[in-house]
Amino acid sequence: MDIEIKLAAARTKLILDKPFLGALVLRLPLVKADPKWCRSTGTDAKKLYYNANYVDALDLDQLQFVLAHEALHCALSHFVRRQHRNKHRWDLACDNAINPLLLSDGLKPPVGVWVDKSFEGMTAEEIYPYIDENNTDEPMDQHIYDGEEQTGNDHDKGVDDPSESRDSPDSGDNGNDQDDGESDGEQDSDNGDESGDGNNDSQPQEIGDDPGEDRPPPLSPSERDSLSVQWQQRMAGAAQQAMQAGKLGGAMARLIDHMLQPQLPWRMLLARYMTAVARDDYSYMRPSRREGEAILPTLRSSQLNVVVAIDTSGSISARELGEFVSEVDAIKGQMRARVTLIACDNELVPGGPWIYEPWEEITLPQQLSGGGGTSFEPVFEWVANQDQQPDLLLYFTDAEGSFPNIEPNFQVLWLVKGKHKIPWGQRVQLN
Repeated sequence: MDIEIKLAAARTKLILDKPFLGALVLRLPLVKADPKWCRSTGTDAKKLYYNANYVDALDLDQLQFVLAHEALHCALSHFVRRQHRNKHRWDLACDNAINPLLLSDGLKPPVGVWVDKSFEGMTAEEIYPYIDENNTDEPMDQHIYDGEEQTGNDHDKGVDDPSESRDSPDSGDNGNDQDDGESDGEQDSDNGDESGDGNNDSQPQEIGDDPGEDRPPPLSPSERDSLSVQWQQRMAGAAQQAMQAGKLGGAMARLIDHMLQPQLPWRMLLARYMTAVARDDYSYMRPSRREGEAILPTLRSSQLNVVVAIDTSGSISARELGEFVSEVDAIKGQMRARVTLIACDNELVPGGPWIYEPWEEITLPQQLSGGGGTSFEPVFEWVANQDQQPDLLLYFTDAEGSFPNIEPNFQVLWLVKGKHKIPWGQRVQLN
């Protein structure tokens, strides 16, 4: 099949079957790249570059996966979120955030692309700590919006026949597809810088007749910021179209909601949640006669009863425990909260629990034994045996352990380090 026709067919099928992904792919002009630098596909958040030989080796279903993969890098603003992180590890984390999502949405990855389902539902920032510093895996594609060279791997060197490079399958597309009227107008109206991006290519060539475009320069900081706003707007528009068509899957909907909502650090989320359970209210009780005849509202504050449980199974460092306890201590002083501190691995740590009044500073015991397995049941059993249930239970953990089968009838907030899920309660991601 002719490369241009193949790319157009894959994109059209995405638009019909996966309108959210298809709308995003339409925003990327498809440009044939020089195989000397482009081994498979890549994006600079403005165009989608492809190696014609690589595209030729993919079937139509695999090509859809690759096109959607590139579009999601842009829609999720991976080009602006790296910050201080190592480029190679960040590139791998971004690929691992996208691929399980596409797989769960019914798309077929190219041969050689291993999809780690354990990362499903995690962002690139959450996955990054799990990428080993010495990992020598190749990213699926080339993230050419960033100019920093990737260490440990010669990612920028071309291969004689990219279709044989199965360790890093990617796909690409053709700039001539921009002649399609359905996409050309959208790009020109959306971004003046992109106007005509797809019209600079010559007429369709046979594979190998034209070396393709040279590698584009990395994005400048101002370009990153501008493109990030544009892609957020595009993602919101694509999601609205897909929802109207009734073809937006649950995983994609959750991802969009996460990306479009302002992201708050866990400390702010903890403060917001604890404040929500505060029992401050106004009282209209009749005052004494000495205070006059008028009945004015008076603010009454009741003391909160908060249980703080700490996982001492060995996966939480002493520094992290200290940060968590300090944050709880700072918040409780503003809320008149009485804190009961419990430490537990697979059983309650001897010497506890430790009780702190609102005016007392929370300090960790000198010796917290633990390091064994993890069970959350002892903490909830202890709470169930008390005369009064707490207003809120905060559990600081990696969430890797056995949970009680029955959800308690008080609020539970899990502050989780890692990727494990919880069966009930509210989850806040720490890393």
